Amino acid sequence: MPTSPATAANSSSNAAPPAILLELVDEDGNTIGTAEKLAAHQAPGQLHRAFSVFLFDEQGRLLLQRRALGKYHSPGVWSNTCCGHPYPGEAPFAAAARRTHEELGISPSLLAEAGTVRYNHPDPVSGLVEQEFNHLFVGLAQSALRPDPEEVGETAFVTPKELDERHAEAPFSAWFMTVLDAARPAIRELTGPSGGW
Repeated sequence: MPTSPATAANSSSNAAPPAILLELVDEDGNTIGTAEKLAAHQAPGQLHRAFSVFLFDEQGRLLLQRRALGKYHSPGVWSNTCCGHPYPGEAPFAAAARRTHEELGISPSLLAEAGTVRYNHPDPVSGLVEQEFNHLFVGLAQSALRPDPEEVGETAFVTPKELDERHAEAPFSAWFMTVLDAARPAIRELTGPSGGW
């Protein structure tokens, strides 16, 4: 589990892992404080800043990842390319690029902001709740993937038709369709009208 520079400096080999803090926000996305990661996801959830990344290959296919089985939240389900939370004070763009590299071993090309979306999605399996003000990003995956097996169980590039088929058959994260639909205008701009998104 990655740590921020501040928490890494305070950790030692016999100490408990440092708490990971999330940035709490109001309904307009203004920072109002921090909360420990797991506590922020306990029902009913605390509204916090998050990000979602959608990367595409040169054929306009979307890169999906299946979350590793060891993840505490939504393990083993398919979701968008990368998602996560900025550290308090970290720019969402920087967090999105950092986590994409940490999880998938690539640095996205042409990464661009694609708006924000606010949602409340309970996870029926864990009982945790995603109350998120989510910053969306789209870009290209133009290098070989090197997924971290502790984060990513599987990856797949899919066309819109293949996504529909997979979504009908396999479990996906509770937030996936919400963030995909919110990002569609930017996805269409990136992939072009023939991409089908």
